[in-house]
Amino acid sequence: MARVKQSAKKSTSRKFSQATPSTSTPQVRRNLFNQSAARRSPRTGTPSRTEAGAKKKRRNRPGTVALREIRKYQKSWNLLIPAAPFIRTVKEISFQFAPSVGRWQAEALVALQEAAEDYIVKLFEEAMLCAIHAKRVTLMKKDFELARRIGGIGRPW
Repeated sequence: MARVKQSAKKSTSRKFSQATPSTSTPQVRRNLFNQSAARRSPRTGTPSRTEAGAKKKRRNRPGTVALREIRKYQKSWNLLIPAAPFIRTVKEISFQFAPSVGRWQAEALVALQEAAEDYIVKLFEEAMLCAIHAKRVTLMKKDFELARRIGGIGRPW
């Protein structure tokens, strides 16, 4: 705070202006509860960045963003796999099995993508049930293998 220039005459009564710092309780209380002034860097002893004016980045607890994304994608109805890479993959696989087939209708590719995404979502659901049954929250490769084996999908066991 800037100090106000005192006049040449000395007055007997001391007047407090808003520009001069006072030692009244609000000022002292503000200094006692100012936590950022007490924060120092452990190595250098200098004030931390939060005191210098940079705001601390807000962090979410683990799992909060994942749950938010789950709700977001469960509400949406659009396709999750990008269309161009999926189309390239479909054309590459179809060229391996039937080199004479080079063209696909757009509706056929969209229907194939919807079926593929539905299959993947169902597989994830069943694999998650297997992981929960094993008292885990982390999906592992063995959960997918068990879900496919129980469902009878994929290579013969």
